[in-house]
Amino acid sequence: MPQQGLQQRTSWPPVVTNERGHLVIGGADAMDLVERFGTPLYVLDEQAVRVRCRAYREAMGGAGVIAYAAKALCTQAVLRIVDQEGLWLDLVSGGELHTALAAGFPPERVLLHGNNKSDEELRLAVETGVGRVVVDNFHELERLAAMARRFGRRVRVLLRVAPGVEAHTHEFIRTGQQESKFGFDLATGQALEALEHTLAEPYLEWYGFHCHIGSQILAVEPWEQAARIMMDLAAVAHQRTGQVMRELDLGGGLGIRYVPGDEPPSIEETVRRIRAAGGGGGGGARPPVPGRIRGPGRSIVGEAGVTLYTVGSVKRVRGIPAYVAVDGGMADNPRYALYRALYSAVLANRPLEEPRERVCLVGRYCESGDIVIPELDLPVVEPGDVVAVFSTGAYNYSMSSQYNRFPRPAMVLVRDGEAEIIVERETYEDLLRHDRIPPSLQSNE
Repeated sequence: MPQQGLQQRTSWPPVVTNERGHLVIGGADAMDLVERFGTPLYVLDEQAVRVRCRAYREAMGGAGVIAYAAKALCTQAVLRIVDQEGLWLDLVSGGELHTALAAGFPPERVLLHGNNKSDEELRLAVETGVGRVVVDNFHELERLAAMARRFGRRVRVLLRVAPGVEAHTHEFIRTGQQESKFGFDLATGQALEALEHTLAEPYLEWYGFHCHIGSQILAVEPWEQAARIMMDLAAVAHQRTGQVMRELDLGGGLGIRYVPGDEPPSIEETVRRIRAAGGGGGGGARPPVPGRIRGPGRSIVGEAGVTLYTVGSVKRVRGIPAYVAVDGGMADNPRYALYRALYSAVLANRPLEEPRERVCLVGRYCESGDIVIPELDLPVVEPGDVVAVFSTGAYNYSMSSQYNRFPRPAMVLVRDGEAEIIVERETYEDLLRHDRIPPSLQSNE
C-alpha cells in the first residue's frame, strides 16, 4: 500500500510519486537525492532487497540454503544486508572474497566459484575456511588438493558440471550448454572422472555437484531439466563409488522485469518446481534427496536499483527519435552495448506526465554505441530534466568502468525516506591514483 500522500502506478515500471509529483524511491524524493548527491547516481532500495532475500529463504524452507550471487552487486553494505538476512554468498573472485571478509561476512557461509582461480585465490579460500570451493576443472582440482595438503586443512568441494542444458536467454549469458568454458563435461564422462579424482584426495571432501545454466531466465523448465539430469548423475555416482551426494547446487539467475512484457515466474513457483524436479535420480539406486543451494543475484538486487541521470543536450531531427543525452551512459551501464539489454525509464521530476515524443536515450561517451535505451516514449524533454532508469541494481555498478576518464558514480542506500552513501563518487584524483610516471619520463624536455 502506498504511504499517505503518495500515489502509485502498478503497471511496469511501478512509479510512486509524492505530493510534489516527483518520483519516490524507497520513500525518498528522487529530486532531493539528485540535489544532495548529484548525478549520475545509483540508488538502491534497501527494503526491496530484504524482501527478496526473505522470499527466497522462506520458499526454500528447511530444504536448503540460498547463496546470493555477489557478482550482481558486490559492496560491503550489500553483503552486510545479505548476512543479516541469513543468506550464504556465491563469490567468483579473490576481490569479492576480500570484500566479504572486510564486511564481516562469515567465511563458512561462502561458496567460491571461478573457472580459472589463481593460486592466491585458492590460498585465501583454504586459509579463511570458506564453506565450499566449487571446482571447475582438473587443473584446479590438483592445485586445490596441493594447497589443502600444504595447510593441512580439509576442504569441502562441489564439482561444477556442464549439464548440456540450454537456457532460453542471450548467448553471452548462457552457461549450462556443452560448448561452455565452465565445468566438467557430463556427456563425455568428465564429471564422474573428476569425482573419482576428488575421492582419492585425502584433504578434499566431496559434498556434491553444481551446475549453472545461465542468467535472466524467464522460464522454470530449464532448471527442472537440469535438476533431473543432476539427480541422475548423482544416482550413477552412487552406483559407481558408493558415495551419496549431500548437496545439489543449482545455479542460474531468475530473470527480472526490465520492460513491459517481461514476466518472470515468482520466486515461490521457481523454488517449488525445482525442488519437485530434483526429488530423486533415475537409472537404478536412488540416493537420498540432498540439500539444495540456489544462487540468485539479479533477482535479489536488480529491481531494487534505479539510476538517476541529468539531461544535457537534446538533438531533434525530423523523422527520427530525438537524441536525449544524459551525464552517464555505457561506462556506468554497459549492458546495452554488450548484449542489447533493454530498460524502462521515466522523468523523475514529472514521471506521470503523458509521453509526447519518442527519444533515443544516449550517454556522453565517445562511441556511437553509447546507448542507454534505443527507443523510449517520454514527455517533451528539456535540458535539466532528470531521467530515472529502472532495474539497474544488478550488473551496472559491477560492470562499470572509467572509460573516457570519467569517474564512476556514487551509490546510495535508501529506506523509509532516508539515504546513506554506500559507494563514494570517484574524483578526478581517483583516476590518477594508480598512474605512475617512470623516471625516464620525469623530464618534460
